[in-house]
Amino acid sequence: MIKRLFGCIFLLALAIPASAAFDIGQLMGELAKHKGGRAKFVEKKYLAILDKPVVSTGEMTYTAPDRLEKRTLTPKIETLLLDKDILSIEREKQKLSINLANQPEALAFVDSIRGTLSGNRAALEKNYALHLAGNADKWVLTLLPSDQKIASMVQRITVTGNKNQVRVIEYLQADGDRAVLNIDPIDAK
Repeated sequence: MIKRLFGCIFLLALAIPASAAFDIGQLMGELAKHKGGRAKFVEKKYLAILDKPVVSTGEMTYTAPDRLEKRTLTPKIETLLLDKDILSIEREKQKLSINLANQPEALAFVDSIRGTLSGNRAALEKNYALHLAGNADKWVLTLLPSDQKIASMVQRITVTGNKNQVRVIEYLQADGDRAVLNIDPIDAK
C-alpha cells in the first residue's frame, strides 16, 4: 500500500511542471530585452551634513547597451551623458568630459547602472556580488562590492523593479550618505 502511494505521488510529481525559482539569469534575460526608453526621475540625496535631503528632478533617456543621459531640471539644470566609457557633464556654461577607462572605480560604479539596465550579468559580477529577492513581477537586486577600492566608496547598491523595468536605485555610500533615485517610465520601447 505504501509503495503504491509513493508510486502515485511520484507519477503526480512528474505530471506537474516544476515551477522554477526566479533567479539572476532570468532577471538579466528580461532586462536585456528592454532596449531603452525615457523616464522621469526624482532623486533624493541624504547627506549627513544636511537636515533635509537634496531633491532633484528631471528626465533620463537610455539606449541599450551603453548610452544613458540624465537631464536634471531642478534645482539646477545639469546634463550627464554616458556614451560608452565617456562621461560628459554640462552645468551652467561649463562642460567636462571624463574617460572612465582611466577611472576604474568610477567605471565600476557606472557599470552598476549600465550593467543592470542592459542585463549584463558579467559586467556586474566583475565588481559586485549579486543577491536577488522577489519574483519577476517585483524584484530587488542587491549589489555588494567585491573589490576593496569600490567598497571604500560604496557599501551597497539596491535596485528595485518589476518585470524588465528598473524603478528605484538606491546607493548607500561607505560614509553613510545615500541617494535614492525613483524612475517613472514615460514610454516603453
